[in-house]
Amino acid sequence: MTALVFIHGWGQSSQAWHSQAAYFSGRYDARFVNLPGHGGAAETNAETWPGELMRRMPDEPVIVIGWSLGGMLAMHLALAHPQRFQALALVAATPRFTRAPDWPHGCPDALFDEFDAGVAQASNKALSRFFALMLHGDGLSRRQYQQLARQAVDRAHPPSQTALAAGLQWLARFDLRSDLPRLKLPCLVMYGDGDGIVPPAAGHFLAGRLPDVREFVFPACGHAPFLTQAETFNQQLEAWCRTII
Repeated sequence: MTALVFIHGWGQSSQAWHSQAAYFSGRYDARFVNLPGHGGAAETNAETWPGELMRRMPDEPVIVIGWSLGGMLAMHLALAHPQRFQALALVAATPRFTRAPDWPHGCPDALFDEFDAGVAQASNKALSRFFALMLHGDGLSRRQYQQLARQAVDRAHPPSQTALAAGLQWLARFDLRSDLPRLKLPCLVMYGDGDGIVPPAAGHFLAGRLPDVREFVFPACGHAPFLTQAETFNQQLEAWCRTII
């Protein structure tokens, strides 16, 4: 049975996939990976992250569902180890996170600097601010927001300061734009049209450069469609998986 491997984004944990764990576990060999230093996973330095993720994956080809930083890491790994990947589902992902003169679709510099400064100061406000921004654009009530925060955040195992800094290093380092045509495996690109962290134009660019791709845009949705529109997300992901498995 082909495994579905879910990789979360910056500052979060595998608990963010709680709706997907409930839906896909039992139907598929669904596995939920924590990045180093997140969700209780062992701490490692930034340079070892790719190797550590590969060690946690099955030896047979897998379908990886990567969210945001998790999607960027998934693309990076699939380029380096194509024989280990059957397909990629890229959620709110981008080929380049930061802005550049030739890349207007990056995270605003002021926002990235804010998170960088917050991590350097070991401030919990950085994570709270990031989570709030993740759900900006979904039109949630205060009660809905608080419920999602309780369900999605692993408060018993917060990410370490070292892990947060390592994640920011990867976000600042990645520029996969020229590599996208080499990702010839089936890809699903999913993003919200109101994403305040990764501009929707970045997702559209990503879909336009991949050779074998399906694109799905969630209306009235921010950076975490699998949280705020879980039912639609799960149905779309499963329908796509059925075309591959």
